Amino acid sequence: MNFDPKGRSKKELLHIYRELVTPRLIEEKMLILLRQGKISKWFSGIGQEAISVGAALALRPEEYILPMHRNLGVFTSRGVELTQLFEQFQGKAGGFTKGRDRSFHFGSKAHNIVGMISHLGPQLGIADGIGLANTLQKSSQATLVFTGDGGASEGDFHEALNVASVWSLPVIFVIENNGYGLSTPSAEQFNFESFVVKGPAYGMEAYSVEGNNILEVLNELEPLIASIRKNPRPIIFEAKTFRMRGHEEASGTKYVPKELMEHWAAKDPIENYEQYLLKARKAKKSELEDIKKGLKADINTAVKEAFDQPAVEASMEEEIADLFAPYELQAQPPKSERTQELRFVDAISEGLRQSMEKYPELVIMGQDVADYGGVFKVTEGFVEQFGKDRVRNTPLCESAIVGTALGLSIKGMKSVMEMQFADFVTCGFNQIVNNLAKIHYRWGQQADVVVRMPTGAGVGAGPFHSQSNEAWFFHTPGLKIVYPSNPIDAKGLLNAAIEDPNPYLYFEHKYLYRSLSTEVPADYYTTEVGKAALAAEGDQLSIITYGMGVHWAVETCADMGISADILDLRTLLPWDKDAVQATVAKTNRVLVLHEDTLTGGIGAEISAWISEHCFEHLDAPVLREASLDTPVPFAKALEDNFLPKQRLKHKIDQLMRY
Repeated sequence: MNFDPKGRSKKELLHIYRELVTPRLIEEKMLILLRQGKISKWFSGIGQEAISVGAALALRPEEYILPMHRNLGVFTSRGVELTQLFEQFQGKAGGFTKGRDRSFHFGSKAHNIVGMISHLGPQLGIADGIGLANTLQKSSQATLVFTGDGGASEGDFHEALNVASVWSLPVIFVIENNGYGLSTPSAEQFNFESFVVKGPAYGMEAYSVEGNNILEVLNELEPLIASIRKNPRPIIFEAKTFRMRGHEEASGTKYVPKELMEHWAAKDPIENYEQYLLKARKAKKSELEDIKKGLKADINTAVKEAFDQPAVEASMEEEIADLFAPYELQAQPPKSERTQELRFVDAISEGLRQSMEKYPELVIMGQDVADYGGVFKVTEGFVEQFGKDRVRNTPLCESAIVGTALGLSIKGMKSVMEMQFADFVTCGFNQIVNNLAKIHYRWGQQADVVVRMPTGAGVGAGPFHSQSNEAWFFHTPGLKIVYPSNPIDAKGLLNAAIEDPNPYLYFEHKYLYRSLSTEVPADYYTTEVGKAALAAEGDQLSIITYGMGVHWAVETCADMGISADILDLRTLLPWDKDAVQATVAKTNRVLVLHEDTLTGGIGAEISAWISEHCFEHLDAPVLREASLDTPVPFAKALEDNFLPKQRLKHKIDQLMRY
């Protein structure tokens, strides 16, 4: 290897050596502990240290870096305290995740590190969001995110690079090309020699370096990072290297040809850098040995301190409390009694507009939301008032944009992302259920994101524009779900969701957009999340429902002359158990109604809870009515047959006759 110091002093070169050898010595210790059964798993970065260390040293401490599971050098070079690092690896309470996640699945706000999840790729979209925040905040900072050659096959890779290019985001995408994705060689992952060919396709610069040469990594990265601070743009940075151990220790390396292992063993980043320092008379062997000796002592001390800590003890209260960032839910009334008649869609738009005025750090993102105003015209006119920086059209890439929203939150901003149709959320599902929902529980990072979900049938839109998919997320701890049935709640619940620094799915029924109007307070206000409301009061039975179900229940009961409590849940996570219990105790007969399909729907959980907690109040079985267990059909006769409205009268009659 050719090492070019670029005028660095001996002190600087020795500092680089210390940072380079630290992760290697930690890994050697970890492998011993693994063989002793004292840690459960290890993902080795031996042979790849120069990339992690070089990237971390090239950035300023305040600039965010997003590593993966072979980037121990990022954490050590950022000065992560070793005892806490080892507590993390051992699942101790003092680790970054309090024992809730393993190895490198953590971040540290104090060190501007955002950790990975097991699904390779989502961190790339988060880097976009951090880059976007840097651009909007005019901070002149770069962001660096890692992926591997295997992870670059994920759709998240394409989405994130495309968004970064379209928006000229100051993000370095480092691709560690180590030749294998677990055991699958590169030739079976992609059909090119180097990732530099990706650059022209995305309209961005692309570079490839010898990833085992620490000085080459630094010499190439430092000017690029300095450049994008002044001229924001994304860059592909391929570092060619090799993984000298298994994907994780249990998998081994038997699938790797012996000559290939020997070739890369000769390119060991630490041994080669040591030889350079000695030959160039930048260090004496005794100096290098003293550095290693001191590091080993520090490592051994930290390991002992971590092992001396007691095993983590479970606390149900703490586990539940850490699901969400601390926030006190309080309804804020309007300042005046002024009202205006608004359609459902206009109430959503008004709430969003007033929230944009209240929070200058709030950004709206989605397909066609800017000049066009969104396909349902919710954001019509917003560009004129707030500008295109804050009202952003996005490419067709739901996963990257949810990730971008999370990245904005990491930098202290708020975001509302519009899914053009709730059905399209499948393309961003992983980001929602594995990143937004789990990130605070895992390492205390809030996700200040609202995802708007235009939902529901009754408009002849067929199987892919009509689904009610709230139950998919109802099963996911760490999310909050609201589902208004009227314009007043539509505005108040949206404002409340935006205020709350936790992740929300905000469902808004398309049928109600222009079919329902009412007087709505003109001023800004919020509706308390987690509280149900009675849409009608009676004493013969209770119908527990939400969304369109509220209107079907009110209409059907009026037609039948039934006196019923119609409880509008309004919030699905958390749902109002006290209100449910009160209405069950009052009427003793309960029907749970929702537009979603019957099997596995939210009604099943509510019915089970009532049977478990309110059994003594029941004079009849808890009944459910919902849509058919089929996709949503297109033709009107088929769609009417699918929806529960026409079966509701029979179900009420059945309950009353029991």
